[in-house]
Amino acid sequence: MNVKGFVERGFEPVREVFERNLNKEIGVACAIYHKGKKVVDLWGGFADFKTKREWKVDTLVPVFSSTKGFASLAAAVAVSKGLIDYDAKVADYWDEFGQDSKKEITVRQLLAHQAGLCSLDQLKINHIGELDTSYIASQLAGLKPEWEPGSMHGYHTWTIGWFIGEIIRRADPKGRKLGQFFQDEIAQPLQAEFYIGLPEEISLNRLALVYGLESPLHLLYHLHEIPTPLLLGFLNPKSLTTRSMIDPNQMVKHSNFNKREMLSIEFPSGNGVGLARSMAKIYGEFATGGKNLNLSDAIINELLKPASSPTNGWYDHVNRKHLGYSLGFWKPIKGSEFGSSHHAFGHPGAGGSFCFADPDMGVGYAYVMNKIGGYMDRNPRENEIRRVFYQCLQKLEK
Repeated sequence: MNVKGFVERGFEPVREVFERNLNKEIGVACAIYHKGKKVVDLWGGFADFKTKREWKVDTLVPVFSSTKGFASLAAAVAVSKGLIDYDAKVADYWDEFGQDSKKEITVRQLLAHQAGLCSLDQLKINHIGELDTSYIASQLAGLKPEWEPGSMHGYHTWTIGWFIGEIIRRADPKGRKLGQFFQDEIAQPLQAEFYIGLPEEISLNRLALVYGLESPLHLLYHLHEIPTPLLLGFLNPKSLTTRSMIDPNQMVKHSNFNKREMLSIEFPSGNGVGLARSMAKIYGEFATGGKNLNLSDAIINELLKPASSPTNGWYDHVNRKHLGYSLGFWKPIKGSEFGSSHHAFGHPGAGGSFCFADPDMGVGYAYVMNKIGGYMDRNPRENEIRRVFYQCLQKLEK
């Protein structure tokens, strides 16, 4: 499997690591922007392992939960335009949301996974099409918090994207769905190819097929990739982990992400599809001030802020580890670092994809693949690429 693409002078070690790791992937791509310039753009392996269809320069790949980061970037644009205020109450935009104990929940709390609206067992989802925001929104309004909002946080694995999409639709004078808002306000101005809802005209022949954990046997091969506390959560069907991450009818399984039925809907927590270089370019724009998107200084300053701990600490009661969240993104905290400081923001995805912005260094980063195991931010191949890139950057900037 040959590696295609290029690296700028000084980043040759990144290509060496990419080549060395390729035999541990099926297909993979990595792209990195530095101060507005593309310095890494590599791809290799198979988009379709069974037919040996190679990963090409225009291969699109699903990125699962890394989609949440792009949905959150759309929310940031909406804030920059004055459509949304992070400190406003969600019910200010969405009357039906303000039921029961949810009246005081702010957009900021919700996007920090502190609202307690993460469980799926309160929802009725019987078909893939019912994962679309437009179908599920009325049910979301009736959810009851699992804890007192603001007291702790827990990963809103599937619900957070729906909430972002519905708030944007209601706040936007044009009433645009999230996928269209993202295209109009981010993707098209940057000439970047990333979709939340794959258009019909995009051929599935461009898609990297994902290979994931579809049976208990597959899971056995990947147990070492899943942190023990998280695994124990999965083994308990009544745990908050299971109720938040596994939908009862298992619509959200990896093989479904090879189907247009899944990719064409608006499912902003997981069905984003795009090019690695486009993902890196988008984050690179936000890392360098967002001038091409006319972002306000105020929103850039908001994105740079470190995560704030809930009153009961950093422990995520769904992911069962200490994590930092802010404005829909993962933020670096001790033990879960990325980028060069707490100013960084981004989001990993199932199997080990990771896309983020590092404003201190002007970096937009994307690593994506189609072999889906148990990793998220702990993917050793992605971690090694990231480590070597920053070593190269450090040498170049001396």
